[in-house]
Amino acid sequence: MAEATKTLFDTDTVLATFGLDQLHSGTYADSTGWGPVEDRPVIDAVCPADGETVGRVAASNGRDYEALVAAAVERQKTWRMVPAPRRGEFVRRIGQLIEENLDALAAVVCLDTGKSTMEAKGELREAVDMSTLAAGQARMMYGFTQQSQRVEHRMYDQWLPLGVVGLISAYNFPAAVWAQNGFLSAIAGNTVIWKPSPKVPLTAIAVQKLVNRAAAELGCEGVFSLFIPDDNAVAEKLIADTRIAMVSFTGSTQVGKKVAGIVGSTLGRRYQLECSGNNGCIVDETADLELAAKALTFGVVGTTGQRCTSTRRVIAHVSIVDELVELMKKSFDQITIGDPRDPETVVGPLIDKQALEDYRKALASAERDGATVVYGGNVIDRPGLYVEPAIVTGVRPDSEIAQEETFVPIVSVLTYESLDEAIAIHNDVAQGLASGMHSNSLGNIETFLSARGSDCGIVRINMGTTGADVGSAFGGEKETGGGRTAGSDAWKGFARRQSVCVNWGGTSAWDNRISL
Repeated sequence: MAEATKTLFDTDTVLATFGLDQLHSGTYADSTGWGPVEDRPVIDAVCPADGETVGRVAASNGRDYEALVAAAVERQKTWRMVPAPRRGEFVRRIGQLIEENLDALAAVVCLDTGKSTMEAKGELREAVDMSTLAAGQARMMYGFTQQSQRVEHRMYDQWLPLGVVGLISAYNFPAAVWAQNGFLSAIAGNTVIWKPSPKVPLTAIAVQKLVNRAAAELGCEGVFSLFIPDDNAVAEKLIADTRIAMVSFTGSTQVGKKVAGIVGSTLGRRYQLECSGNNGCIVDETADLELAAKALTFGVVGTTGQRCTSTRRVIAHVSIVDELVELMKKSFDQITIGDPRDPETVVGPLIDKQALEDYRKALASAERDGATVVYGGNVIDRPGLYVEPAIVTGVRPDSEIAQEETFVPIVSVLTYESLDEAIAIHNDVAQGLASGMHSNSLGNIETFLSARGSDCGIVRINMGTTGADVGSAFGGEKETGGGRTAGSDAWKGFARRQSVCVNWGGTSAWDNRISL
């Protein structure tokens, strides 16, 4: 694994572009503007690449939250009456501004998350694509006409706004997750309060500033607001508040269960969860192993293994497992690890010290269970939180590393003899997000795609488990939470369905009984 040495951008210049070169408020509502910074806890934005503090953010407090919610509730009363295509124009303009500022914004994402500039730009292009999809969807929010059993009546379904949507996003995709959820919320007629991870506050502020520009141009102020607390008690106000019609949460299963419990206790409110993924990929005896090794490599190392769709488990046929592992080693050798600001870097650092500890613990657990680390597995001795991607063989299906989502660049290799055994191993985990199969057997592929095959929300054939195609619905089953966002008909999750019946004939079924 080579290391990169060059630097792509000047940090001070990038931060100054978005006014992030001094203490900045983490609170924004159109009614109040950027919130005060006095008497607020300060969040240090630490770059995982070198451990340096690159920005400081004044955290939101309870008073800030109350002002945000009151403004969002009031604004939604007018936003819900704006024609949906007009809402779509606003969302599309946000996407255009992201595209116009792609390099500078990607640099902020890089500083915040530690992901390579290549991946940061990929994430932002996904946000741009999502704006295009949502803008088009705003003209296609179809209900459907039904046939009434009554004479001279018409029945149809329609979709109406929910109200205020609370959007809680994780650190690993600070812009894309917001776009997937926020744009659909907005075209559906909802206002949005965004609570990003305090680990990545700078991206959220920079994005909000672009949103504000689009809003000022089109007269759409107040639709999106920002809320960055550093205190869990303040953050939980968004979950417990009955004025928040829907909470869309992306993060761990543990926190997702808490969100579901709190929101679900107040009937009529909604939650959408996108939680943990322990994604497996079956490689059968007919597979193109070189193709598989390349796809699996990025599935493991992309975003330093900090994707909900990262490949955690490779379930390989016993006849090809040794060859596949050797090809994966060769492929891993060609991955450049280094400072994410270097344009040659593919894999950057982990997000924080806890992730580094999780990496060590996962490998130690695997070895205690009798597995062998055959590639990588070392912390790199340099400033920052860098590790070598690891391949672990001899993993049992019931071992801890095979059952838990590690969220670091480690892949477990398991073996099988029959396809039924492979599918059983694949499905026998608590999570159900992304899955894959490498095969040239139509029968094996179709079996994996059938009702007795993968139990995940996403299936990819002859490609990696990672990535989000904005045209399809994104989300998973079991402890992943069951929520869906992005394409297909995921927009319906951000609207309420209403069944309508209209009597246009002027007669009543009671005419023969009641005379007036």
